[in-house]
Amino acid sequence: MYEGFSMPHLPAPPAELVSFLEGLPDPHILVDDRYRILAANGAYRRLFGTAGGAGGSVVGRTCHAVSHHASVPCDQAGESCPLAQARASGQCERVLHVHHTAQGEEYVQIELAPVAGADGTMGFFVEKMVPLPVAAQPVPSAQGLIGRSPAFQKMLGLVARVAPSRAAVLLLGESGTGKELVAHAVHQGSLRARRALVPVDCSSLPEALFESELFGHEKGAFTGAAQARPGLVEAANGGTLFLDEVGDIPLPLQVKLLRLLETGTYRRVGSTELRHADLRVVSATHRNLQHMVAAGHFREDLYYRLSTFPIHLPPLRERQGDTALLARALLERVAPQPRALQLSGAALALLEAQPYHGNVRELRNLLERTALLCDGDSIGAEHVQQALACGLPPLAGAVAQGAGVLPVSVALAGLSRRPLPDDEALRRAVAAHQGSRSALARRLGISERSLYRRLKTLGA
Repeated sequence: MYEGFSMPHLPAPPAELVSFLEGLPDPHILVDDRYRILAANGAYRRLFGTAGGAGGSVVGRTCHAVSHHASVPCDQAGESCPLAQARASGQCERVLHVHHTAQGEEYVQIELAPVAGADGTMGFFVEKMVPLPVAAQPVPSAQGLIGRSPAFQKMLGLVARVAPSRAAVLLLGESGTGKELVAHAVHQGSLRARRALVPVDCSSLPEALFESELFGHEKGAFTGAAQARPGLVEAANGGTLFLDEVGDIPLPLQVKLLRLLETGTYRRVGSTELRHADLRVVSATHRNLQHMVAAGHFREDLYYRLSTFPIHLPPLRERQGDTALLARALLERVAPQPRALQLSGAALALLEAQPYHGNVRELRNLLERTALLCDGDSIGAEHVQQALACGLPPLAGAVAQGAGVLPVSVALAGLSRRPLPDDEALRRAVAAHQGSRSALARRLGISERSLYRRLKTLGA
């Protein structure tokens, strides 16, 4: 029975609407413009009943009291409120929130739509809540994407929006920001989640083998091809192909990848047979593809084909408050078994003070060293200090590498912001420059590799 029919102190919800929502598989509630829950279907009661208090009853309580354990609406507590937005726009609104559920805290995608009455006023609102399959609970014991910071939630909100679509996704971010985890999140939130997610490590494949690995080959196609072999594209058919470090794909092979993306067709090496693949592409890079396009090292048409929906992954230093959550979760994975180590407040404070040019990967390494240096059950600041002291110094280009990754807003601003110098201008710049090649590359706005190749061509 749908909860919420006979509450004399509440407005009577339309019986037809109540009956319709009861049959929906996802959690739904009907609220009035004072945030009061007028009705809740069975899926909502199962998700929020235990967390809602009052013996599991949620009708008559406010949505923010049940979902957030808060006494004020979301927009008065520093979050976006879909009801307030829908009241202002008169349209369906969608936001991402962290809710208290019967399973603990979970990320929940909320869709709220106003229901206009006979007189045109918006007296009721239908709210749909779907726990995200693309992220774990934002608590220390989580085993997936972890975070609560505004930067992290903004990124996760974009993932939640694009995941159910067919759009190609380009993940931009520094090394160690979790691009592969986000790629898995996009796949898990899509209609292809039951099929394979096939990763392609573009940086580790030599050019001579890249085409064969990606598209497969026929028997006798080249020396050593003793039998026919399907490629990674064929393995990803029906699912998702994840091109990790897509900026490292050799230029001659980029045109063949573009043909696959535009037509869904490809040929095995040594074959004339045209094959078809139904797949979605998620790609990732820490490189500045915009500069690579301008330097002629990455095809402009492929860049636009891959970046239908770019998502910038924030570095750890921009995720205020997430270091503590990540540290507790990572410590469970790296601590020597069977010990259960705890982090003291002083240790957490010291961990949060680090710049983490290597991002989450660097944090994990630091925690693993710290755990090995601790003989007791509690990690103190002295253990973190010792781990920092015996660690490697930051790489000389660590900061520059992070700065070289463009935010989405900049990456979409156009490809001609800083044109490359012509040959004569480059010769003059080299003659006048007294510093290192890396400094010259930064001044010219190109990568050091691009500068090296240009100088080699010029014989400089």
